[in-house]
Amino acid sequence: MEGANGSLGKVKVGKPGFHFGRSPGWPDHPILGSFNHATTSGSPYNRTTVLGIYVSVPFCRSKCSFCNFASGVFSRDKMHAYVARLREEIASAEALAMGFGAKFERSIDSIYLGGGTPTTLAPDQILSIFHAIRDQFDVRPEAEITVECAPGTLRPEILDALLEGGTNRISLGTQSFINEEIKSVGRLHTAEQTLTDIGTLRAAGISNINVDLIAGLPHQTADTWHISLNQLAQSGVPHASVYILEVDEDSRLGRELMAGGERYHAHHVPDSDLVADLYLEAIDFLDGVGVPQYEISNFAGPGSESRHNLKYWTRQPYLGFGLDAHSMLYASNTSTKLECIRLANTDDLAAFSAGSSKPEPTLVDDQQASEEIMFLGLRLNRGIDVEGEPVVQHFKQQIGELCNAGLLEQCGTFLRLTPQGRLLSNEVFERFIAVPAG
Repeated sequence: MEGANGSLGKVKVGKPGFHFGRSPGWPDHPILGSFNHATTSGSPYNRTTVLGIYVSVPFCRSKCSFCNFASGVFSRDKMHAYVARLREEIASAEALAMGFGAKFERSIDSIYLGGGTPTTLAPDQILSIFHAIRDQFDVRPEAEITVECAPGTLRPEILDALLEGGTNRISLGTQSFINEEIKSVGRLHTAEQTLTDIGTLRAAGISNINVDLIAGLPHQTADTWHISLNQLAQSGVPHASVYILEVDEDSRLGRELMAGGERYHAHHVPDSDLVADLYLEAIDFLDGVGVPQYEISNFAGPGSESRHNLKYWTRQPYLGFGLDAHSMLYASNTSTKLECIRLANTDDLAAFSAGSSKPEPTLVDDQQASEEIMFLGLRLNRGIDVEGEPVVQHFKQQIGELCNAGLLEQCGTFLRLTPQGRLLSNEVFERFIAVPAG
């Protein structure tokens, strides 16, 4: 759940896939000028042309009631067909990029297998995905290679395949350390299995581990939330993702809540005020145990930030493969007003596996890129460097009004969200969308 698919629809605190994009038909606006893209590495916050790779594996042991991703429970035959199509898509990546007028880089420094639960695949299928990537790309020796796992799915043969594929980071979809809360949303693991998996991973040499928690699960209280936070701290993992339960029509639990029903334990979901308090408590608590917040939903010890996810928020290029995966590549012709190209794969499993659908392109001009710089950069706790990002000057009125409202603040040369601004981040981000520059 930690890894985003790279799309930009509506941004919400609760969703790692932060969909916040442009609807077809939105008006064009004046161009701000070209953007310089750094070509060197160093800090993961630096903008670079080195690619990240996201691979969507939309298969699960069970479909969680809160899930609003393109994923589900499918047969082994469908998994086999999907992996075969995935390998074909990876092999054609260069031709695809060039066909859309995008720059293509072979050098990559992050790989992220998300879903779904990639560890539902057979070991040979996992390895075949890694082999397909390495056949087409130059994976840097220091590359961060993350795989999402549901606790309880790390069988010895799966762990062996992950290690052989070069995996050096694991994201565990724990959601809670209270078994009643875990079971209420259809998860099949227990809190004890999460702790066992953490020990198993460390014994295998993988200590770079993320654990997901969700604020707002059915039966959750202030006391049980504190237990989960304490257990997280005691586990010693260097990274945590904390999401607020999303209530919308794209999940079974969300639809039931909106209808006022009681299925899926909907009548045991805490109210929004308590959920907001739980989120704020997590920020303070995790900071106190050395895992401070660095992005709206993400927390890490020093040097343990997710290099892959930072690509999304700092607008570094990435390629997404598989169902509902998204890509962002810089435009190859810098003499045009086009700044980058975003590509969106279908969310129809049958269409993807059959190869009958093509990615849907969105052409991003400099004005639209400036908007993305603002609302993506402000997701980060450090914010946006006012001196290093010229486009900030084009939003002076919006910034002034948001500062006066207590939603933004300037700290040194950085403009950032206030604690209240993080809770109301959608309202802040919307102020930078489709507004004339200058």
